[in-house]
Amino acid sequence: MMNKNKLQIEQLESRIKLFSATRELPNPPTGWVKAIRTSLGMSLQQLANKLSITKQSVQEIETREKNGAITLNSLRETARALEMELVYGFVPKDGSLDAYIEAKAYELAEKIVSRTSQTMKLEDQEIAYKRIKKAIEERTLLIKEEMPKSLWD
Repeated sequence: MMNKNKLQIEQLESRIKLFSATRELPNPPTGWVKAIRTSLGMSLQQLANKLSITKQSVQEIETREKNGAITLNSLRETARALEMELVYGFVPKDGSLDAYIEAKAYELAEKIVSRTSQTMKLEDQEIAYKRIKKAIEERTLLIKEEMPKSLWD
């Protein structure tokens, strides 16, 4: 099961890398639909005809997209009418799934090790800083390997 997770992560990671550069690109201020339609010199009515809807409905699509209130289905249908394809994806803020998992595993490891450290303090068995750091790093590797559901709590 762990290998299956690793394989899934590796496969997703390669797809995510393709999207990473697009994260830096801003969407057109008018939204994609209007930007493409006007760039092509297509009227609202012409796009409406392709979608079998009214031109007012096309305006609503453009407004909803600009405001971030459009459905993927609506965007997909509009893209098809423009003879294009909708492409979307998720890109981790840290740049990779592995970095994201690493950060979450480290956080969890820190919590676990510091609880243990507190218990030991009470028993007058203070662990040296270096040993705590090493324990956190070892626990991080274990957590990354096991990928427990608690990682996402």
